[in-house]
Amino acid sequence: MESQKTSSVKIRIPTPLRSYTNDQSTVAVGGATVEEALQSLTQAYPALEPHLYHENGELRSFVNIYLGDDDIRYLNGPDTELPDDAELSIVPSIAGG
Repeated sequence: MESQKTSSVKIRIPTPLRSYTNDQSTVAVGGATVEEALQSLTQAYPALEPHLYHENGELRSFVNIYLGDDDIRYLNGPDTELPDDAELSIVPSIAGG
């Protein structure tokens, strides 16, 4: 069985969440999958976790994660494998009326 390698991942942080990442707009983490990269992010910035995840550990429904231009929900969700130098974007849903 082939072991997964950890990719270098850049995660773009939206303006409303930057106060939880020391005002950084991009954070570099490691991870072989989207879930691993997000876990690395929340380990580095624990105050960010409740804004991304429910208490049960599931990603909040209003948090959209994109790999490049692709919504991960249409790929393999949190299990989406990441190429090296992947770029993820956290995009909060915007409610309108």
